[in-house]
Amino acid sequence: MSGHCGLDLAIPHSNGQNYDTMKTLNRRQFVRQSVGTATALAVLGGSKAVAANDKVVVGVMGIGGRGTALAGMFAARKDVEIAYLCDADARRFGYARKIVEEAQGHSVKFVQDFRRILDDRRVDVLINATPDHWHALGTILACQAGKHVYVEKPMAHNVWEGRKMIEAARKYNRVVNVGMQSRSAPYAAAAREFVQSGKLGDIHLVRVHNLMQHPPQQLGSEQPIPPEFDYDLWCGPAAKLPYTSGQYWLNMSEYSCGPIPGDAVHQLDLARYVMGDPQPPKSVVHAGGISALRDGRDTPDTQFATYEYDGFTLLFQGALWSPYMKKIPQHIRDGDLFPDWPFCATKIEILGTKAFMYLGRHGGGWQVFDENNKVIEQAYGRQGDKPHIENFLQCVRSGARPNADVEHGHNSVLLCHLANIAWREDNTKLNFDAKSESFPDAPQANRLLKRASYRAPWVVPERV
Repeated sequence: MSGHCGLDLAIPHSNGQNYDTMKTLNRRQFVRQSVGTATALAVLGGSKAVAANDKVVVGVMGIGGRGTALAGMFAARKDVEIAYLCDADARRFGYARKIVEEAQGHSVKFVQDFRRILDDRRVDVLINATPDHWHALGTILACQAGKHVYVEKPMAHNVWEGRKMIEAARKYNRVVNVGMQSRSAPYAAAAREFVQSGKLGDIHLVRVHNLMQHPPQQLGSEQPIPPEFDYDLWCGPAAKLPYTSGQYWLNMSEYSCGPIPGDAVHQLDLARYVMGDPQPPKSVVHAGGISALRDGRDTPDTQFATYEYDGFTLLFQGALWSPYMKKIPQHIRDGDLFPDWPFCATKIEILGTKAFMYLGRHGGGWQVFDENNKVIEQAYGRQGDKPHIENFLQCVRSGARPNADVEHGHNSVLLCHLANIAWREDNTKLNFDAKSESFPDAPQANRLLKRASYRAPWVVPERV
């Protein structure tokens, strides 16, 4: 299962490590070692091909829950060496180091500043498992430094940043793979083949769900920044908001697309995949907002969005206050079982003129029902993490584009951005022009396609 890519702003417990060498860079060093450093590395030959028999050398940027899980999965492979673990919070190193060193049988180095990873010409791959606001710049700088990238979802904080990530991947000829692992799951490929065969008939409606329950956040007062935590670096391109206990970055638009998009992008991407990866929708209409969790967040807890495509409509339903909706249990994800479809929190429904398909994320498999509600075709599922990593590493060696290429990542999270923008524009219907990636009839909405300002020196460049 792919969870969110970092932990909250409240600092996790210390693991009792010695941090004498984990020095935080000061502001002067940040400015002096500007983002242009990575471009210079590329010019000096920072990239290299990975020979078939060589280990792929990896650095991991962000060792929260998902970053540590990915580090462990990569480290368990005989063809990978995890050389670096990196996080702005040095206290995370102890647990992540234990996972990686037990998996690969030798030590791993910790750095707080990810540019130390980019400086090392041995490193082939950067895993970017940071919060959303660091996905674009971390990926762009890695591409400029000659590194391939495995970036977690949602791929970009906003529409403009996603386009810049595509430009960087193409300009520097780097493999940029997004952590949307359902694209590598065999059962998803079988579902795509069935949908594309026409056996469902003409498809005019696709329904995507992301319904579950989140606890309210408990905001505290402003706190001193712990000495092991480089909060300035953590904030990076985003505003440096006051550091408070219990302030969850996932609920804050400065750092996040929101908790619903952060999870729902998996199902939206899976729906796009089985539907043949259509071009972006022509319009979006949004309903909802902050309905139940009035706890200081500025991202929605309720999102209902309607997207109009050529030939079909996609309806999305997302909420954070529905305890009866459950994610697919672990024993179903890797077993020959199907979810309880009516109460499945992460399902897709595809309605054709001949038949109906339930499709589950997390290895939930799929079933097709005819007009008499009889199952006429089905496939059990398995989770896609292992084949997704395998596909990425094969592409690192071959130069081919991965299953979840950066452009797929952009077009899938685009749906989340469109819903968020429509909400911020008072739930107005917005027409979208895919070619210019803008709203031709709503110039005021175009300001929301990009972050209003970046905090120096962490500026996403106009020209990557």
